[in-house]
Amino acid sequence: MIDLHSHTDQSDGTFTAEELIAEAKRIGLSALAVTDHDTMGGYDQAVPFAQAAGLRLICGLELSTKYQGVSVHLLGYFPAKLPSADFREWLKFLLESRRDRNRRLIEKLNSLGVPITLQEVEKYGKTLTARPHFARVLIDKGFAKDVQDAFDKYLDEGAKGHVQRQDIPIAEAIERIRNAGGVSSLAHPVRVAKNQWDVLERYIGELKGIGLQAIEVYHSDHSPENVAFYRSLAEKFHLGITGGSDFHGGNKPKISLGTGCNRNLNVPDDLLGPLERLAS
Repeated sequence: MIDLHSHTDQSDGTFTAEELIAEAKRIGLSALAVTDHDTMGGYDQAVPFAQAAGLRLICGLELSTKYQGVSVHLLGYFPAKLPSADFREWLKFLLESRRDRNRRLIEKLNSLGVPITLQEVEKYGKTLTARPHFARVLIDKGFAKDVQDAFDKYLDEGAKGHVQRQDIPIAEAIERIRNAGGVSSLAHPVRVAKNQWDVLERYIGELKGIGLQAIEVYHSDHSPENVAFYRSLAEKFHLGITGGSDFHGGNKPKISLGTGCNRNLNVPDDLLGPLERLAS
C-alpha cells in the first residue's frame, strides 16, 4: 500500500514530518509522497526519518492553479530526481503570493469586525501560512466552533471573508514541473467539475494537450464510480495514474493516511513504476 498525497505542518497539515513518517511506518506503507502546498519544506524534513524507517519517500508538492476561470489543484512528483534550484526559487515566489493573500484576508476579516492579526495566524503556520491556520485563530477567539464552521462563515469561496489568491495559470505550472524533471497530475478531479463527467472529459483532453501527464484516480473524496471513470479517462488520453489520501492530520480528521475516509482508499503499489517512467 502506498500514499501519494499527504501534507505536513509545513503547509496546512498538523503532523510534523517525523510524525507523518512514524504514522506511515505504523500502518505499513511501502512508499509515501509528501505533497505540501507550494513548498518542499515538509519533504526535506522527512528525508532522514524516512531513511531511518526504511520507507521510500517521494518528493512532491501541490500547486493552486487557474484553469477555465476557477482554481484547480495540480500535483507535481519527482520520483527520479529532485527538482532544480531554479524550481525551488520559483516556489519562493508562490509563497510570497500566499503572503499577499494573507495580508488582504486579514484586512477583510478586520473590516467584518473580526480582530485578528497576521502574527497570530503565523504562529500556527510554519513554512506556509494557509486558511486552516486562520481557522484555528477564529476558533481560538470564539468566531467559529470548528474548522468547517470557520470555512463556511469566513474562509471558503462564497463566504463573507473570502479573498481570492492570484493563482498561476495551469499551463505554466505543468511546464515548470516538466522542465524540472517532474510529473504533473490533476489533483482530486471530482472537485474540478463535480460530477459533470462530460465537462471533465473535455477538460482532461485539453489539459493533455498542454502537457498534463497524469490524473489522480484514487482519492478520499472519490466514489467507486468516480475511480472507474477517472481510470477510463487515463486510458483514453494515455495519462499516468496517481492516488493518495490527501491526509492533513487534525485539519481533516475524517481522513486517515493510506486508507482515506472510512477505509475507502487502497492505492496500488504498481503505480510507482509508470510514474518513474513518466519522469524519465
